[in-house]
Amino acid sequence: MSDAPPPCPIPRWQLLKQELVNVGPEEFDQLRAAAEPGTVIDVRNPQEFADYHLEGARNINYLGSDFLERMEELDPEKTYLVYCRSGRRSVRACTLMKNAGLKNLIHLDGGINAYSE
Repeated sequence: MSDAPPPCPIPRWQLLKQELVNVGPEEFDQLRAAAEPGTVIDVRNPQEFADYHLEGARNINYLGSDFLERMEELDPEKTYLVYCRSGRRSVRACTLMKNAGLKNLIHLDGGINAYSE
């Protein structure tokens, strides 16, 4: 008999997502059209960003060794629109950003994959 707790029925990233402002592609595009330059953030890796990204986005690689340093360069008073491919990395990135004092975050629910659904 094991003392391990039973597996969590909801993946951790989905629990974290519940703490965010999540919008679909249509609303994300409306917000992106009005966003200040530099406030749309793609948290995928540089190769993914080079292959395709939303117009006006800047790349801050969530899995990069400099992610925390790059986050510190962001203005905590601004609103940031954050996305990745499927929404998992961007949920985690937004959680780190919130913990670093960036409170005005809009998350693209489902990532850029949501555009093809």
